[in-house]
Amino acid sequence: MLALAITADLNGVTDLQPEDTEENPFYYTFKIQCGSCREVHPNWVSMSRFETNEQSGSRGDANFVWKCKNCKREHSVNILDTPKSYPHQSPAKPLNIIVFDCRGVDLQEFKADGAWKATGLESGTKFSDVDLTEGEWFDYDEKAGEEVSVTGVKFEVRRA
Repeated sequence: MLALAITADLNGVTDLQPEDTEENPFYYTFKIQCGSCREVHPNWVSMSRFETNEQSGSRGDANFVWKCKNCKREHSVNILDTPKSYPHQSPAKPLNIIVFDCRGVDLQEFKADGAWKATGLESGTKFSDVDLTEGEWFDYDEKAGEEVSVTGVKFEVRRA
């Protein structure tokens, strides 16, 4: 089991998490490595918890199935739960936001290229389409009358 952990400085917002619904799924994008031969896949790969792919040999379905071009072994990843939200906290600490059941594949590096959401800390304002691709996000909370931000974003893949 591997988890995706986030650490971030939240200013004026809380409950940061991927926008991940059946109507608008979030694609978790990683660099991956074969657990058998240690070959690293040359491209980024994406997976959604709402899509399943058949595994060969009738071993059921998985959210992501990959056959290593080097050793020809088939590997899979299942996303186990809905993403958890990252709360406003000081100091910022890493928190596992989603867990993956990885069979024969290691998730190496995460790329935050989907939409995230957050909630105004005092105002309750809903912020959607939060873009973390650059590692930070800035906006203005009309209800609170102040700038809000997410900065110092770090992602880490670690044992769950």
